Formats: sequence, C-alpha cells, structure tokens
Amino acid sequence: MASVQLNDDAGRAPYLACFHVAQAIIFEREGRVLKTHRGVQTEFNRIMKSGPRADAALVGFVARAYKFKTVADYGFDAPTHATDDDARSALQAATRFFDAFTALLNQPPAP
Repeated sequence: MASVQLNDDAGRAPYLACFHVAQAIIFEREGRVLKTHRGVQTEFNRIMKSGPRADAALVGFVARAYKFKTVADYGFDAPTHATDDDARSALQAATRFFDAFTALLNQPPAP
C-alpha cells in the first residue's frame, strides 16, 4: 500500500494488527473479548500498567495509531492524511509492538 502512496491504508493496517494483538493479550490475561477500539485501548493500557514491564511508547501505540484507522475509514475530507513518513513510521512501530507483545502471549501471567 505504501509503495503506491495509499498512505492512509498503510497507516491503518499496522494499527489493526496491533489492535488484534492487544485483544489477544486481554483474552489470554482476563478471558474477556473486548470489541470496541476504546475498550481495547483502555484495558490493554491497564493490563500493561499493572503487569509486565513494557516500553510505554509501544504500549501507547494502539491509542496513538487509532487516528490512522479513523482517517482511512471516515476521513475522505480530513484536513490531514498520513504521509509516506507516517505510514513507514507506523509500520516500524507496529513491527516492534507485534514482536514485543506476541512474546508476552507465550509467558505466564504475573501472580
């Protein structure tokens, strides 16, 4: 998507991948299935605050990157759209997020 300047979509895809990782962590830790973006963001942040040590910038990526999804889905007339750099940065952050937090899925929860 980024190679053909579909930057809004190229920003949304990394967000959605991380959103689903956050959903999986919530399910594994609490047995709950949250579906709303706000609910997943809030609960994921709560789990990470009280659970395993994690890079705060990575934890916050889901909340920060939500703007990419919003603009891609609803912002055809948005005042700002994702740039090439935005899309590339989102993909890099999502890769770090995915690696860090999928590793947590293989660890037992803290007592």
